[in-house]
Amino acid sequence: MNAEARTRNLFARPFAILVLASAVAIPASLAQQAAEPQAAPVAAQQPAQATGKAAQEGFWGRVNPFARKKWVNKRIDPLKDHLSELDEVNARNARDIQDVDGRAQAGIKKAQGSADAANQAANAAGDQAQKANATALAATGRVNQLNSTVSGLDTYKQAGEADVEFRGGQPILSVAARKQLDDLAASLTGRQGYIVEIEAHSPLAGSAGIQSSERLAEAVKRYLVTEHQVPVYRMHSVALGNAKAAGDDSTKPAKTGTVHLRLMENSLAAQGAA
Repeated sequence: MNAEARTRNLFARPFAILVLASAVAIPASLAQQAAEPQAAPVAAQQPAQATGKAAQEGFWGRVNPFARKKWVNKRIDPLKDHLSELDEVNARNARDIQDVDGRAQAGIKKAQGSADAANQAANAAGDQAQKANATALAATGRVNQLNSTVSGLDTYKQAGEADVEFRGGQPILSVAARKQLDDLAASLTGRQGYIVEIEAHSPLAGSAGIQSSERLAEAVKRYLVTEHQVPVYRMHSVALGNAKAAGDDSTKPAKTGTVHLRLMENSLAAQGAA
């Protein structure tokens, strides 16, 4: 009995081990089957061109836990190269822009300096033009003044007159004649640019009348020079005898010797005295 029981126990132990192994293997198989459908979509998401070692590693690095870092770096390195190239291009563009901006600023400053210099030159030219205009106006004024002076050199107006009579045609001044000459000489004080016109008349005709009238004119001139210091060059005399002077409308011939004096004053001299 005991031997039979031991024999049964001997055959029952391997069977129990087999049953136990089967029980353990079935859940493991089920777990693997449950895990495989989930891994299939992940594998389906990988690029079709992923081959070689990258395909063996997979996304999560089933062969090597650190394989995903290498896989990511292999895909990021080209992007890094492109980014470095873009950075270099951007830096070169920035340098070019800065260079262009510097040249533009230099050109603007140069143009501004040229404009300022041109503005200063224009202002200086304007000032010179104004000075030249003022000089021209002053010159025009002087020219006009000179023209007026030249025009007035021979322009005289009468400032006084006197008639001196001689008795018997003799060149002797009476008291009344002296008084007339004294009054005329007194009016010459302070005057400039004047002349004294002297017309001598005689009742005699011909050369006798001319000679007689010359003696009368000389008597008047002699008195004005000696008694009143009238310059000789300011006195102009003419002996007419019994001829009539221009503008004399009298029809009666002179009965006595007479000398007609006219004080003529230059208009410019009168303006200067005023």
